[in-house]
Amino acid sequence: MLTDDGKHLYVSWDEYHLLTERLALKVAASGWEFDQILCLARGGLRPGDVLSRVFDKPLAIMSTSSYRDEGGTLQGRLDMAKYITMPKGELAGRVLLVDDLADSGVTLQAVVERLRGIPAIKELRSAVIWTKGVSCYTPDYYVELLPTSPWIHQPFEEYDNLRPDGLARKFAV
Repeated sequence: MLTDDGKHLYVSWDEYHLLTERLALKVAASGWEFDQILCLARGGLRPGDVLSRVFDKPLAIMSTSSYRDEGGTLQGRLDMAKYITMPKGELAGRVLLVDDLADSGVTLQAVVERLRGIPAIKELRSAVIWTKGVSCYTPDYYVELLPTSPWIHQPFEEYDNLRPDGLARKFAV
């Protein structure tokens, strides 16, 4: 649910799953066939996993991070893993890059530039659930365009500050 001022978007687990499924349908409707999926960890892990299962394609993972300050709400320096984790082989052919959102677009743009430098990748397209209006990068596929660029409160954020003792208290009788 988007707040009246357009500054916050609250997403439930059910909405998150439906949006991920809609993303899969958008990719399918395009008719583009790809060989592999590369998801950006952490945000792209969940949609990447679902798309990998729906399209029955291998899933590769690249770790990136840029939210470092103010409890993860201010973007800091972009850190990109040197290596991509894959079950076998190399990242090659037609690759679908998956993340949860194009926020500032800086991460996606940097990853795309890096991947375009890999000769084995013949074609690269990107897919996200949300694209914010302030993003400098527009993915090939996205479900929602958010012109007000709200802060997105995703359902799994409850785990950001939950530690094992707090989790144990949830189950204590």
